[in-house]
Amino acid sequence: MFIGEYLHAIDNKGRVIIPSRFRDELGEKFIVTKGLDNCLFVYPQEEWKTFENKLKQLPLTSRDARAFVRLFFSGAAECELDKQGRVTLPNNLRDHAKLEKDVITIGVSTRVEIWSKEEWDRYNEAADLSYDDIAEKMADLGI
Repeated sequence: MFIGEYLHAIDNKGRVIIPSRFRDELGEKFIVTKGLDNCLFVYPQEEWKTFENKLKQLPLTSRDARAFVRLFFSGAAECELDKQGRVTLPNNLRDHAKLEKDVITIGVSTRVEIWSKEEWDRYNEAADLSYDDIAEKMADLGI
């Protein structure tokens, strides 16, 4: 399980350190794709396959399903760590997440998310204002 929040910088070659606590669970090769809310989603191979199987079940006749699957898979890249525990992120993914300098890497249960510090701060400011509202809605989902 991935948990925690870590601050690192992205270098001029587009490399970012993956926190050591995440490396073993991610494995040698993993998938990075465009995430929601202007971040990147990072999946271990096994979790990616599980999610891929769920997406395969979506109806081909649904325009929204086709669009989501296209965007999700076309933005994906198989990545691996270098000897210093860094991953080189492709330009299209860095652009999507607005990664330029400071990067926040967070654990979100079955995946890792990579955020620009500015986007993460904005997201948290908005979430703090509605945290109680979100918690109330979770009750409607049985949590």
